[in-house]
Amino acid sequence: MNVRLGSTSISLSRYLVLWTAVVLVFAIQRSLSDGLHGPSWPFIDHLRWAMIQWYTWAALAPLVFRLAERHPMNPSRRFRGLGAQVLASLAVTSAAMVIGALASTLFEPSGFFEQLWYFIAQHFATGMLTYWALFAIQQALHFHAEKARREVEASRLATELAQSRLLALKSQLQPHFLFNTLHAIITLLDEDTLSAEQMLLRLSELLRAFLEDYDGQEIPLRQELDLIELYLGIQRVRFKDRLTTRTYIASDTLDCAVPSLLLQPLVENAVRHGIGQRVGSDVIEIETRREGDVLCIEVRNRNSTLAPESAAPDGHGIGMSNTRLRLKELYGDNADVRLDMIWPEGVVCRVRLPFRALESDDESPEFGAVVTPA
Repeated sequence: MNVRLGSTSISLSRYLVLWTAVVLVFAIQRSLSDGLHGPSWPFIDHLRWAMIQWYTWAALAPLVFRLAERHPMNPSRRFRGLGAQVLASLAVTSAAMVIGALASTLFEPSGFFEQLWYFIAQHFATGMLTYWALFAIQQALHFHAEKARREVEASRLATELAQSRLLALKSQLQPHFLFNTLHAIITLLDEDTLSAEQMLLRLSELLRAFLEDYDGQEIPLRQELDLIELYLGIQRVRFKDRLTTRTYIASDTLDCAVPSLLLQPLVENAVRHGIGQRVGSDVIEIETRREGDVLCIEVRNRNSTLAPESAAPDGHGIGMSNTRLRLKELYGDNADVRLDMIWPEGVVCRVRLPFRALESDDESPEFGAVVTPA
């Protein structure tokens, strides 16, 4: 059985234990105080008076909590709430005096009015303090519960906002990639119809994979590698013998959680700023490894360079900016992405994010240090 104190609930046994502790403290204090002034009343008498006084307040405390909830001390109506509480404190304290006097007449030879006067003279001020102490406890519990509720609500809204931002960022990647791929297919239609058909088939498979995973923000690295292999297959058809792709994937990173479509814009940048703009052949390399609690991913091309304005970490257009924003939303300051030059020629995009295993339902083949020619 529980006792309702406004919006707070407490078991009856615990409630009685708390008030019994108050009874004992005041009974002992009165007994000691009485003993300092000569012959004292028996302790049982002090205990009885304390029980009458404080068990009365135990019965009235739920009413005090309800009044405190109905007439709170809100900043917007502070004086109105204060006036209501002053009247309520006078009324409830007076009721406590009447109840105490009635209970005392069962044990004392004097009449009701004599006991009532005694209670008013001895306990009215203490009763008023008791009312306001209970009011303060209720307000503290209310503010604590309200703070917890607002924190939960703020956390929920922050999560929804972050999710919306991530979905918006992710949705920007797919049209960007689709436009570039369709442009490449159109270019090939007049030159190599068979290659254009192969690219369309791979594009169909890749778009189906995108749609199947659209609601997810993280996927296992092995699944991300499957998606990027479809993309690289399209690029190998497009550039033929000019493009070579290599992957160096540590086996202990395959089940690590990564943002979905993390690699696609990075690899697309490597292709576009390398073989897409410069003559000759190119090598696109993807490497993953674990360094303690950090997953390190590198995407390299061997046929490009960084312009001075691109050497800063914020360079390289929508792909890099969206990747940076997604990592910021998902991992805060625990992830970063940057571009560096590599020797003798080329650019590497380095991504670092927290290492966290994510089980995959798909059985993908093991990746190793392989060379995939065009």
